Amino acid sequence: MPRKIQKQSFRRNLLNLSAVLAIFIVITACVCRDDRESGRYPSETANQSVRSDAAEPSVSDKTNNSTGKKNDNGDFLIEHIPVQNQRYFEVDRQVKQEKLLERAADNLNRNLSLPYDITLRTKDCGEVNAFYDPRDRSITICYELMEHFYKLFKSTGLADQPAYDKMFDAIRFAFLHELGHAVIDAYKLPVIGNEEDAADRCSSYICLTELGDEGVRAVMAAADAFAIESKIRTPDSRHMADEHLLQEQRFYNTLCMIYGSDTNKYNFIVKENYLPKERAVRCPNEFDRTVQSWSSLFEPWRKD
Repeated sequence: MPRKIQKQSFRRNLLNLSAVLAIFIVITACVCRDDRESGRYPSETANQSVRSDAAEPSVSDKTNNSTGKKNDNGDFLIEHIPVQNQRYFEVDRQVKQEKLLERAADNLNRNLSLPYDITLRTKDCGEVNAFYDPRDRSITICYELMEHFYKLFKSTGLADQPAYDKMFDAIRFAFLHELGHAVIDAYKLPVIGNEEDAADRCSSYICLTELGDEGVRAVMAAADAFAIESKIRTPDSRHMADEHLLQEQRFYNTLCMIYGSDTNKYNFIVKENYLPKERAVRCPNEFDRTVQSWSSLFEPWRKD
């Protein structure tokens, strides 16, 4: 990011970062209610710390017969890793100083049961990424992904601050996507179909049912990022073979979730031909099934 922009806007953007990380807190509300990049797994050669206690605990799926709730045998933990790239020193320092991850983990632990510990971290990764690692059971948001989204939105002609704002909206979606992977793994949830698509729909579900306008902005920002990326790269065999859907497909799927959540409010999506009518007619049912599915899957793990 330009040095001048960092100095002028950093404190204001730290507040935005606080809002992003506060999504951990908001998630607890959505999974406790009665009614309801683009992340990748790291490569096998990535330098990840693997915990020695990574064997599946024998009590991970036990249910309390008196309440029907799953037993709580783990916590959300935080881990601070020294930053290597000096471009991210200041944001990393303030994340630690404000204890953003600590507060978020505390709120999650008061509201959500786990079969084992899951670690939350932000760091510089040496690549544009966000990922859930099943080997050490961790969710990582890379500072490079934030920078990538900022540059992506700047490339469309947005001014500095709107690009920052949209970047943090996209990070919301990316984190919730990785949370989807984490709970699928931890809760041993059935996935009938593509898990990457399921994680996208988990993110959309939380954003659109619990986060109000901020959630809608997050899904919209993700859709915009998918659309921009689809225009600046031509899919090759590597993209076609990837476990993620093509960015074009993710763009239409996220728009379908938004439109399906309120066809009157978001009618412009169809009216302005962002989403084909042939797909749009099925979106309300797609949205309803997504909400019903994720609500029922989270139900046994909610704390009262």
